[in-house]
Amino acid sequence: MQPRTQPKEGAMSIGYMLAMAAIGLVAGVASGMFGIGGGAIMVPAMVLIMALDQKLATGTSLGAQILPVGLLGALEYYRTGNLEIKSSLLIAVGLLIGAYFGAKITLSLPPQTVKRAYGIFLLLIGLRYLLDGWMFKK
Repeated sequence: MQPRTQPKEGAMSIGYMLAMAAIGLVAGVASGMFGIGGGAIMVPAMVLIMALDQKLATGTSLGAQILPVGLLGALEYYRTGNLEIKSSLLIAVGLLIGAYFGAKITLSLPPQTVKRAYGIFLLLIGLRYLLDGWMFKK
C-alpha cells in the first residue's frame, strides 16, 4: 500500500477515527511516563499502521500537539515537585523556533530521505539509552 500524502478528505470511518484516537492515547501515556509522544510514538504509528507519508504524519503530530495536550500531565508532575517551570518555558521557546525550521527543512526533502533520517535518529537515541551505564559512564 502506498503511503497517503494528502490529508484525508470527507467522512472518516469509525475504525479510522478509533485508530487515530488510540495512537493519541498511547502517545499520551508515553508522554506522561517518559516525556515523549509525537516523534517517538505518533509519527511511527501513523506511518507504519495508518500508512501516512512521513511528512503528513509529522504535520499531523504537530497539529495534535498545538492544544495544551501535556497540561494535565505537567500539572501532576508540578504537584509532586517534578517540573522546572523556567526550564520548561525555555524549552518551549526553543521548540517553537525549532519546529518552524525543522518543518522548513523536512518539507524541502524527499519523503524517503526524511523517513531514513528519522529512523537513524530513533536508532541512535535507542542505542544511547541501551548503552547508558555500560559504555557511557556517569
